[in-house]
Amino acid sequence: QVQLVESGGGLVQPGGSLRLSCAASGSIFSINAMGWYRQAPGKQRELVAYITSGGSTVYADSVKGRFTISRDNAKNTVYLQMNSLKPEDTGVYFCAAQSRRSGGYDYWGQGTQVTVSS
Repeated sequence: QVQLVESGGGLVQPGGSLRLSCAASGSIFSINAMGWYRQAPGKQRELVAYITSGGSTVYADSVKGRFTISRDNAKNTVYLQMNSLKPEDTGVYFCAAQSRRSGGYDYWGQGTQVTVSS
């Protein structure tokens, strides 16, 4: 019913920036909040940030002040602007969407690789 496709990942130097995009298609009206998760090598997947349907945002402490999540309902997209990137930000970033029906994050993208290295 809902498909999510991430884009914008890549290789950047420490201190650089990347902008990730997540395009949603299908039954987009069933989506409540949307969020970004990441999984670093050797670590469990963690929440990076999420944004509710009303526009309120929550960030992990590790990215607060550096990352910004936003959404454009007209374009059915969510973005993650990542500034001042650190090697610790390296990982696969996943877009996820919360179902209005179940309340859970039922929809996931395939992920996009972000590598921060000099």
